[in-house]
Amino acid sequence: MSGLWFRCRRCPCEYAAYFKTKEALRTYLPAGVTAPTRNGETIKLVNLSNHTSSLPRLPDNFTPANPANPYADYTEKQLYDFLKGYTLPRDIGSQYEYSNYAVGLLGHILATQKKTTYEKLMVDVIANPLGMANTRVTLPSMKKNLAQGYSEGVAVENWDLPILAGAGGIRSDVVDMVRYIRANMGQGNSKLYPAMQLAQTNTRPADTAPQVGLGWHLANVNGVEIITHSGGTGGYRAFSGFQKNGKKGVVVLTNSAIGVDDIGLHLLDTNVPVTDGKPPVIEIAEVPVEIAVLETYIGQYELAPGFILTVTREEKQLFAQATGQENFPVFARAQNVFFYKVVEAQLTFHQNASGAIASVTLHQGGREIVGKKVK
Repeated sequence: MSGLWFRCRRCPCEYAAYFKTKEALRTYLPAGVTAPTRNGETIKLVNLSNHTSSLPRLPDNFTPANPANPYADYTEKQLYDFLKGYTLPRDIGSQYEYSNYAVGLLGHILATQKKTTYEKLMVDVIANPLGMANTRVTLPSMKKNLAQGYSEGVAVENWDLPILAGAGGIRSDVVDMVRYIRANMGQGNSKLYPAMQLAQTNTRPADTAPQVGLGWHLANVNGVEIITHSGGTGGYRAFSGFQKNGKKGVVVLTNSAIGVDDIGLHLLDTNVPVTDGKPPVIEIAEVPVEIAVLETYIGQYELAPGFILTVTREEKQLFAQATGQENFPVFARAQNVFFYKVVEAQLTFHQNASGAIASVTLHQGGREIVGKKVK
């Protein structure tokens, strides 16, 4: 894999550690931009990094002109307009909900604080000190080594994330990522190691799940503490992780939309099974949603011209049917997030500034397709 470039998701954890993570988000915002509060509490930088900010996975003004490259035209104005108008649905810090928006916002404000770009900040603070010459956001002269991304066997576009780069805009290769993991394991005497140790420290109450540091996810597998992060963009998946005891580290990159978490975890602990290219079976706890809330999701959403997702309800069960497909039940994992059991896919419903449901995002096969509510 050496020399091949892949899309990599990595949170801005190490350079976030240089900032006071418990400072309020509002102190990093430009004049005229406010951050939502709830019950007298304000969002802190740590809440953006550990996904407890109560901000959604995606903003409701996320309406890409090209669904195959969904983040490309999202602007700074949209980033801040959404923040100013959003009403938090629950107390800050009370619940984990992975948020591309929150992490993208974090990366953007940290770069703005230093009067630079996200890419330059990442390169100056992390990539250059660790000798990661093939880790960048924009594709330099090494573009010829880029591995084409595929989803379900079809070549797909690369994603560009100019504003939300912190949510998955970094491109890297396996050699650089091994350097990065080794530094996180304390090998090489990097000056970044103290900040990396801070990023690996749990930021949530000990009795809550999941345990999260600054970006990193922490877990105990068969008595061994492991630290991991995984994710993907269109046509790519990545997994990186290591044992806290420093005995083993793993990087898995693929230019397909099939997840590689099972491979990465198996390499860290052979007792974890490999699922032969199929997504690992994950038991997701369902949460109860009031019928009145379910009722707000009913309607038709245009995912593409002529391709409609119709959402209906029978008693307390929500159903979703795409044009030309069967009608499948979907199950709540959060008040506005529903998952399928027949396929690895998820629906996230978004409110507009007035609180009405205005759109839905379909997460499937490495793609995030936004559909406006049309009926």
